Amino acid sequence: MKNLLDVELQKIEKSLWKISKEMYENPELGDQEFESMNLLVTLLKEHEFQTEIGIVGRPTAFKSVFNSGKPGPTIAYLAEYDALPGIGHGCGHNLIGTMSVGAGIILSKIINKIGGSIVVLGTPAEETNGAKVPMSKKGIFDDIDVAMIVHPSDQSYISGDSLAMDAIQFAYTGKSSHASASPEEGINALDGVIQLFNGINALREHLPSDVRIHGIISEGGKAANVVPDFAVGQFYIRAKQRAYLDKVVEKVISIAQGAALMTGTTVEISNYELSYDDMITNQVLSDCFTNNLQQTSKLPINEAKQTYGSIDMGNVSHVVPAIHPYIGLNKPGLIAHTKEFAAQTTTEDGYETLKTGALALAYTGYDVLTDKKLLESIQQEFQRNK
Repeated sequence: MKNLLDVELQKIEKSLWKISKEMYENPELGDQEFESMNLLVTLLKEHEFQTEIGIVGRPTAFKSVFNSGKPGPTIAYLAEYDALPGIGHGCGHNLIGTMSVGAGIILSKIINKIGGSIVVLGTPAEETNGAKVPMSKKGIFDDIDVAMIVHPSDQSYISGDSLAMDAIQFAYTGKSSHASASPEEGINALDGVIQLFNGINALREHLPSDVRIHGIISEGGKAANVVPDFAVGQFYIRAKQRAYLDKVVEKVISIAQGAALMTGTTVEISNYELSYDDMITNQVLSDCFTNNLQQTSKLPINEAKQTYGSIDMGNVSHVVPAIHPYIGLNKPGLIAHTKEFAAQTTTEDGYETLKTGALALAYTGYDVLTDKKLLESIQQEFQRNK
């Protein structure tokens, strides 16, 4: 019956390609992707998906459901569609959104024969304040059996891991004064931020190699002859596992408080973006997808690549079996988050990536829906890892 999915893809592939190119030509930043969301949702509604917009308090998030009316598992495909400032779709989210929507639609054409349900989730702002985080917390995945997304890359790679991440802001308050005439009257908030950086740099010597800490001074004063009464440092802190990241964050917070004590300032500590958990790939589900991608694509599939990035799909993987593989754009060495990457999504290679990715996702969904032993193995692995 899988060959029917190929036939259904042929019916909609031009519509998917048109949407992908429109998203490329009109990139929208996270939580502002109204037109991109509308393009995807309109196509899903045309194919009888029941859709709710604005879920989890995010105006460009959506949930589209196709229920066969027969018992069976629920498959979730996750769509991203936010772009990067000044670059556009340099991470290929125009393809991610259309591949997931396409997979959901073509699988829906045969699901009445096999049972189960399909959910397509629109997940805004992956690049900044990922909506998958509140979705994971607020029960969106409670009735879902597996969750899948496939990400464009230079080459194809098996689903791997990612780093857990906290985005923390340290805002120091001091007292302004004339820096030359009466410096003794001032309390320099910028000194607090500088000592924070110094303390973190000393901490690096005693951290495992997978830990990453990188930050900026987002506010450090207005004029050189005025003692800054307010200064802000913002940091991304990452580690391979959430449990160890929490320990590192505790140390950084202690450094921040010590910096305030040293400089006579006060510090306010807050999260300025949502926290991402580490990605836990479900290997059984991943193997299934890899086998299906080998059937749909002629490009080689590499082992999971070493990554030091963070993705909100990590949060999903802690609540439901999940995968986040990469599909090649047939251009080895192509760097993500560049205009060159964005342009590659609009080529013939990009078109081929869209088709093979959507089909591999649909094939994998079909396997989960029809093979009870496969689903049991997926769930057993998830429970072990949990």
